[in-house]
Amino acid sequence: MKTRKKITRPVRNHARSVKSQPHAAAEHEVHASNGARAGASGGLGRDISNGMNVRIIKKLPSADEIIAAHPISDEGLSQVKKDRKEIEDILAGRDDRLLFIVGPCSAWPSEAVLKYAKRLKKLSDEVSEKLKLVMRVYIQKPRTIRGWLGPVNQVDPYQEPDIAEGALYCRDMMVKIVEMGLPIADEALFTHNAKGFAELLSWMAIGARSVEDQEHRIFASSVSCPVGMKNSTSGSIEVAVNGIVAAQHKHHAVLDGYQVETKGNPYAHLVLRGGEGGPNYSQEHVHAAAALFEKHKIKNPSILIDVSHENCRLNGAKEPAQQPVVVKEVLFALKKNPEYKRLVKGFMMESFIQEGSQKLEKLTAETIDRGGLSITDPCVGWDATQELLREVAKEI
Repeated sequence: MKTRKKITRPVRNHARSVKSQPHAAAEHEVHASNGARAGASGGLGRDISNGMNVRIIKKLPSADEIIAAHPISDEGLSQVKKDRKEIEDILAGRDDRLLFIVGPCSAWPSEAVLKYAKRLKKLSDEVSEKLKLVMRVYIQKPRTIRGWLGPVNQVDPYQEPDIAEGALYCRDMMVKIVEMGLPIADEALFTHNAKGFAELLSWMAIGARSVEDQEHRIFASSVSCPVGMKNSTSGSIEVAVNGIVAAQHKHHAVLDGYQVETKGNPYAHLVLRGGEGGPNYSQEHVHAAAALFEKHKIKNPSILIDVSHENCRLNGAKEPAQQPVVVKEVLFALKKNPEYKRLVKGFMMESFIQEGSQKLEKLTAETIDRGGLSITDPCVGWDATQELLREVAKEI
């Protein structure tokens, strides 16, 4: 297996050693009012505040250094390209398999994530004639108010955020999963840090809190993999379809100091995840989406049903055991309704080794379960996941 040559000085060591350097430890306030210079903090000798009210902590390794520290093989990159094409074919109706975006709500800790990936790869090979499995490796976590933003920002939820460490940690984890031959997915939250991660993805989501944001819509227009646009947290399908329209069109934007034109993403599609009014995977909701697709002349009109989030609430709480129930309800509709079957191409599902979740604020670094129990949304356990996917593969 051919791999790209690593840099002479490992970036991982650099990222860790920078903590011990006096100039990195001395954190300085940079305010718009005083235009403070960053030389003492990052050794830059120039003002990098640009009028922003920020505190300089340390200089980060470049994306190229992060990539070089954890390179992916040529075979791995070829596999990503192949997986993207297969997902495109499913969305376009050229492949009649169902697509499943399945995996932990958040990709932490890496040891448990990799253990889960090995199991999912084995299951993927078993059901590959009927299902296309893509693993959720969500390294960025949007929050309704505030909270842990994922391992790319904070590898250890009980330590201070360290983005350099987080970028290396996540790149390493993602490369290892791709090299297993398993396609991966993530949500685009911090679009300006995409290089080093986006090229590893076979599928990407624009989340419910970002779908109305112009930057995320333009970003979706620029990426090379299929992108799922989620309905907003309010439940609005029209907002998400507007996002699909924007993502499928060209835009002028700035990239690495250049004016560029995005090419448009013909495989931007809808993800129904429920909203404030409750679930939205019914035939009526799909018909409403179909009318909007027709109105806006959407290319490759297609829908994934997110069986988590507001689509799995019972008595006001997210219930992981409800996720398989929703999958089975959708499968029944696929058999009975031709339009539903024409548009609904698969599912999103939150699954980990153990069922349920745990709350960071109620635990400590010593008491938290690191064996595959979610620290964000509750997940379906592995046994139930395996049973469900095998059952779906037999039924379709």
